[in-house]
Amino acid sequence: MASEQDNGIIYGLNDRPPFLEAMFAALQHLFAIFVAIMTPPLIIASQMRLDIETTSFLVSMALFASGISTFIQCRKFGAVGTGLLCIQGTSYSFIGPIITAGMSGGLAVVFGSCMAASVVEVFVGSILRYARKIITPLVSGIVVTLIGLCLIKVGISSCGGGNAAMANGTFGALHNLGLAALVLAIIVFFNSCKNRYLRMSSIVIGLAVGYIVSWIFGYIDFDSVKSFGGIYLPVPFKYGLDFDLSAFISLSIIFIITAIEAYGDITANSMISGEP
Repeated sequence: MASEQDNGIIYGLNDRPPFLEAMFAALQHLFAIFVAIMTPPLIIASQMRLDIETTSFLVSMALFASGISTFIQCRKFGAVGTGLLCIQGTSYSFIGPIITAGMSGGLAVVFGSCMAASVVEVFVGSILRYARKIITPLVSGIVVTLIGLCLIKVGISSCGGGNAAMANGTFGALHNLGLAALVLAIIVFFNSCKNRYLRMSSIVIGLAVGYIVSWIFGYIDFDSVKSFGGIYLPVPFKYGLDFDLSAFISLSIIFIITAIEAYGDITANSMISGEP
């Protein structure tokens, strides 16, 4: 049942929207999260100068891992998962340390060090409930804000045309900035509409319009898609496993930061929804 709140939220935490609206919102989130999940492996692969087959495999596995982990998180199997609608995506905070590890030891060091360092976040997650007096909403809010400020560079780079534009000398060109401004304006406009369907689909509409405009003006290149294709299946330890102490330490710190970030996000959502 819908409950339009004073803070602009269409549905509260315990509201149950009709099936059609729930499916519509789910598809909107699905399309929107694609960009956030695919961008980190694309940036990492670009900086490591990986071939298109390896890049495609990394992107596919990022989507696959996100889907499996989100299902487990939402359904909650025993002590694993929260039972809440928490999309498990990739964090931009890991991009720098992963690129550094990859440049020094390749993908084997990246995966091996990440697997070892992930134990740190598992441990932090198990004791985080006892740290509420230390990690207050103010502390976690500052962490989330700082991470957001660090991502401004990524947003500006994308608005200017990204790595491809830097390579061909068109970074910051008017057509790149104009396209970014168009997408942003469309998202803001539809997010301000009173129609709940338009509000829920504002991001998808912005992405769709931006894609269509890019296709019309010839900014989209399908040559690589035509030259390579296929369905990727998970291959355990495909690139091997290796360990590097410096990569482990840097990644462990990022895992701790992302744990605090997640704690802040969930706290903020709880406060907005009116839940304790």
